[in-house]
Amino acid sequence: MIDIAQKTEKLIVNETFLSIQGESTHVGRLCFFIRLAGCNLSCEYCDTNYACGEGDGQRSSIDHLVNQANMSDVRLVEITGGEPLLQHGTPKLCRQLLANGFEVLVETNGSLPICNLPPAVKKIVDCKTPSSNMESSNLYDNYFLLSPHDEVKFVLSDRNDYEFACDIIDKYSLWKKTPNLLFSAVWGKLSLRSLAGWMAADKVKARLQLQIHKVIWPPDQRGV
Repeated sequence: MIDIAQKTEKLIVNETFLSIQGESTHVGRLCFFIRLAGCNLSCEYCDTNYACGEGDGQRSSIDHLVNQANMSDVRLVEITGGEPLLQHGTPKLCRQLLANGFEVLVETNGSLPICNLPPAVKKIVDCKTPSSNMESSNLYDNYFLLSPHDEVKFVLSDRNDYEFACDIIDKYSLWKKTPNLLFSAVWGKLSLRSLAGWMAADKVKARLQLQIHKVIWPPDQRGV
């Protein structure tokens, strides 16, 4: 596992930007993004490879990041990656953002414990499906720590991924933990029409997620 910024108050940041929240239950809202560098997984369908290495960012103090968020004049902040939970300063960054009155989202790949994040943080936890080739990395103990405001996201490439996601929802009774269960189709691989049809036929306890930032901008555009 990459061990980043363990003995420093600084975080390794790939980019920060203001944009429209493109997914999750917060889709369409203005959001200030803090993308941290470094990831412990290598998903087949990853769309942020440019942030996966420790060398893909620069060190920034927590105070500087909070000041940037304040200057954005937007009260919703998402900390993403890469994998933000690799960096030991992430919980402190969350606490300082919360203390400054921000609504804080953390998007994590689901392989690391979420227990160190403040309860008020809204966790968006990926569940890696078979097509990611990272299915064995899922930390299912996280599901026992979910709050109703948290979210679980399944990225789906095909019918096998879909059936896997349905089985996980049933096995862990995820709808009892949170109503925010998201099915997201891999861009260009699984049609939204097919996914919508499967969900309607099976009456799945989840919602279909459309990544609107990939509709508004080119799918490979950064900083959006």
